[in-house]
Amino acid sequence: MDTGLTTLDEKDIAKHLPTAQSLVTKLILLEASDNKSKTELAGTRRRFVSTVSTAGSKSTREVELAKTLSAVTSSDSMLTPVQHGILFKTRRALAVALAVADEFAKQTGLDSLRQKNAASSLEGDDANQYRGLLEASSYVAAFAACAYLHQFVETAGEPANDIEEPNFNFDTPQDALKSFVGGLELAASDATDDSVLQSRVRAYADRSLEELLQRKSRFNQLGSFENTHLRLEADGFELNGFDVTPGAKSKPLVMTFKRPDEIVGNHIAKYQSLKLAKMIMAYDFDRQLNPFVELGGFLFTFIGDGSPGTGKTILIQMIAGLINDYCEVAGYGFTYENFGVDQISSYQGKSGQNCKQFVTNVLNPKTIGFGTVDDIDQVAAKRSDDRASAGQQEVTAVLMESFAGASTVVRGNCSFGMFSNYPENVDDALRQRAGARWLVDGPQTRDDYIDIFALLAGKNHDIPLGDHDLLAAQEIKEAVETAYDKHNKPEEDGLLRVYERFEKDNKLKTMADVGTYLHMIKKAEPRFTGRAIKNITDAIKMRAMDIDLPDEWFEKPENFMHKAYDEKKAMIEELRGPFTLDMVMQEINRYADSEFRYTDKSDNAAVEEIIRRERQREKAVREIEAMRKDGRWDG
Repeated sequence: MDTGLTTLDEKDIAKHLPTAQSLVTKLILLEASDNKSKTELAGTRRRFVSTVSTAGSKSTREVELAKTLSAVTSSDSMLTPVQHGILFKTRRALAVALAVADEFAKQTGLDSLRQKNAASSLEGDDANQYRGLLEASSYVAAFAACAYLHQFVETAGEPANDIEEPNFNFDTPQDALKSFVGGLELAASDATDDSVLQSRVRAYADRSLEELLQRKSRFNQLGSFENTHLRLEADGFELNGFDVTPGAKSKPLVMTFKRPDEIVGNHIAKYQSLKLAKMIMAYDFDRQLNPFVELGGFLFTFIGDGSPGTGKTILIQMIAGLINDYCEVAGYGFTYENFGVDQISSYQGKSGQNCKQFVTNVLNPKTIGFGTVDDIDQVAAKRSDDRASAGQQEVTAVLMESFAGASTVVRGNCSFGMFSNYPENVDDALRQRAGARWLVDGPQTRDDYIDIFALLAGKNHDIPLGDHDLLAAQEIKEAVETAYDKHNKPEEDGLLRVYERFEKDNKLKTMADVGTYLHMIKKAEPRFTGRAIKNITDAIKMRAMDIDLPDEWFEKPENFMHKAYDEKKAMIEELRGPFTLDMVMQEINRYADSEFRYTDKSDNAAVEEIIRRERQREKAVREIEAMRKDGRWDG
């Protein structure tokens, strides 16, 4: 059961500041011996590791975080702004963590058990309950401290990959936080400058969160905290149980936005982009669900493909701009991220981590999100491609698991778009995880080319327009109806042959007829699997939800966006209509056309490669013969 929102009071944090200050100044930590000498090797920051095992032995270590941070720049005894910021944020994280542990104690009855234990030692079930809750409270404190640093310590550049696994002591909340500070001090001690320091502190917080989440199942008293929502207004810090690791603070979006009337052609893609932007804004933050997910038709993933220069980038700018404008009206946070080739790392495992962080940031249920993977054929590799880097293979695996894996949860607060000039080079399984296919083919008709030239030429001329109604062909409803009608029959030759065989003996009147047509496509194209059928039915449901949410709903937040979930759902249901067999045929042909198009492109590329090699072989044979005649061939 959801326990609602709990606001942390500043005075509850202030009472823990003395304890937090003492922890960052100096503490004595009892820990297992690690075989490392206390003395650094000359000229390095490394320590000698003994070959004699000391497993099981304990030793004490003085931890002075403030002094360690100051030593990063040994030439100056003063803390730099970066060092001071980390010290201050660490102290703040510890005070907040202790306040969160207090809140946990109030909710679970740990407070009363602590008072009983102070009066006389607890026995039996009470003692076991007390011990379990105390350990759970320690776990919660450690998680809160890690989450706070993770959110507020920003980093740039390559993440550190040599951070040691934290060794937490969960006897009491203070013991857990001592372990946290001890590990943080070790991570910071190897920093050579402020940039590296930030990177190592953030990496330590991330590694600690991973370790804590792996251990969560060992604590059987955490149930009540799973559905707890805590907020610290002053910092903008939130904890929502353990469902989602808190993401970084959102930054203002810097992008050149495009208006829909600045895009010529791409009618279906543009139309569905407009729908997607409004659809995402139906998300309900209290329920953490979108009515379109429940009613059907929500577009979680899509792929846009087309030749270079057809408008994929400006389509991204248009979608991001629309969502950003709606979010500003509603007062919602908006997260836009693009995953590109610059995030493919040479370090093993880092590309996968970068991609997972990208997905996590966009999925954050506390914001509206839009994530893009531009040139996905360069970022993610086919699993059968032995020339691809390990980083590209990692990205493919992460995206496949994130978009349609066993643990994927679609809430309806975000969407992911993949874009490529060569979608045939994308792994089949990953490409089929795209719920919609957008053919981004740019301007096509004579009217389109007149419109795009007039639009780009601007007004600094006196050339007459001529016999043409400017931008009339770009009217969304008329253009989309024309674009959909094109798919009453297939466009690709391979699918057209299947369609003609089907039409010869059948007519599309029943579910059985639909299944027959799908089966005939499957026999012609083996990659037309059950997932393809799901994507087609999702597209059909989206067409059934092919409703134009009125612009007035988005002019003021109270008109629609701030209404309760059930009200939003009822308003949307009133506009919904049934889908027809014409829609079914169009969506089957749209999707199947794309599969046949990808196959043809892949086959054509393979044929061209064979021809190129044969030409090279023939040229080589001729040159060898000429060299033999001249006596220059000694092979």
